[in-house]
Amino acid sequence: MTRTIISGKRKKLQVIDSVKQNRHMNFHVPVQPVGVNGTDVGFATLNCSFHNLTGVNMTVYHITDWLGLVPIFCCMIYGAVGFVQLLQRKSLLKVDIDILLLGVYYVIIIFGYLIFEMISINYRPILIDGIMETSYPSSTTLLVLSVMPTVIFQVDRRIKNRAVRKIITLSAILFSLFMLIGRTIAGVHWLTDIIGSVFLSAGLFLIYYANVLQLDKKREEYGGIQREITGTEKE
Repeated sequence: MTRTIISGKRKKLQVIDSVKQNRHMNFHVPVQPVGVNGTDVGFATLNCSFHNLTGVNMTVYHITDWLGLVPIFCCMIYGAVGFVQLLQRKSLLKVDIDILLLGVYYVIIIFGYLIFEMISINYRPILIDGIMETSYPSSTTLLVLSVMPTVIFQVDRRIKNRAVRKIITLSAILFSLFMLIGRTIAGVHWLTDIIGSVFLSAGLFLIYYANVLQLDKKREEYGGIQREITGTEKE
């Protein structure tokens, strides 16, 4: 009887160990030293296969690199909007809350851009001017896909002319797609660097978007209460 119980316990332990091993295998990221100078690359098979497929196009790389200044210019425009409001209204608290949040959002993006430039999670699949550079995430892709959705969002909120809104929105979308595809096929990033940038930028924008909508809702509720109070006083 005792042997049977012990045997049963051993079988259970073996099953538990097997499950743990399977879980470890399922979440294991394949890493191989296939990068420049033997540097490790995660999801090596996928990344190498895609890199071999696209090759390297330095012309596309340089074009998209210079066009990376466009989202920075957009940040400067909205910074100017906030500064003008500050001068006109003479109080930081009177600047539109979505513009203030946008300023914080842009600072976080630029700070993140600089941080990822210094942290070596991945190295590029090629040398740039003979130098090994960090590759994850694609900082240019991150910058573009974080800033351009805010351009569309703010244009929709602030510009009344429907035709102008459509032109700017379409231009921002096409520009974002061009930059995303360009950085992907330029061959200066691993595929997972681009994918990581897409997810990071989407997450950052959704946080900004959700906060603005939440503040809009609170402002509407507060405005409704104020109107009720004013109506009661008049009566």
